[in-house]
Amino acid sequence: MSYLEFFGVLTGLAATWLSARAHIISWPVGIINVLLSFWLYYQVHLYPDMLLQVFFFITNLLGWWRWANPKPGEADTKKQLKVSFMKPAQLTRTILIAGAGTFLLGNFAGRLHEWFPAVFSAPSSFPFADSFIMVMSILATFYMIQKKIECWIIWMLVDLTATVLYYVKGIRFYSLEYLVFTGIVLMGFLHWVKEYRSYSSQQA
Repeated sequence: MSYLEFFGVLTGLAATWLSARAHIISWPVGIINVLLSFWLYYQVHLYPDMLLQVFFFITNLLGWWRWANPKPGEADTKKQLKVSFMKPAQLTRTILIAGAGTFLLGNFAGRLHEWFPAVFSAPSSFPFADSFIMVMSILATFYMIQKKIECWIIWMLVDLTATVLYYVKGIRFYSLEYLVFTGIVLMGFLHWVKEYRSYSSQQA
């Protein structure tokens, strides 16, 4: 286990724990994790995961701003964005995007070493599983920025897939991290549901 993997895991766990508690500082901690993870994934040839970190860097900035600047009627007692549930149409779109995105990105990732051999010296490992993680992580992050409770269900699928994939790839500490994430994700789901239900009691 390298120092890069070790500190990547620590910052990832901290950011996820803070997100589960709906704490806004989760976003700047997440930025540190993104920078460490980008380099680690490049080293082990998980290219979709590597490219995903660029997206995460941008969305951590966006999420930080969105939570701190809710629109009129969206603020909780801390004057931050309220949690809410998806509408049925959003859920349907999410399922369609997940399937199509995984298929298209998996095919793309499988050919990166052919198209850009100077940058990607080895074939992408498990391109479809890795692409599933990337697509679902993008969707989960988008809904987390909007504080949609279902983001935690999507994260659960991501974390279980990543736990197996990273174990197989030999980055065992990251595999353990994602196994721990699974527990934190469940806690986050329950905490956000509890917070959502508290709004009605505050209005009563």
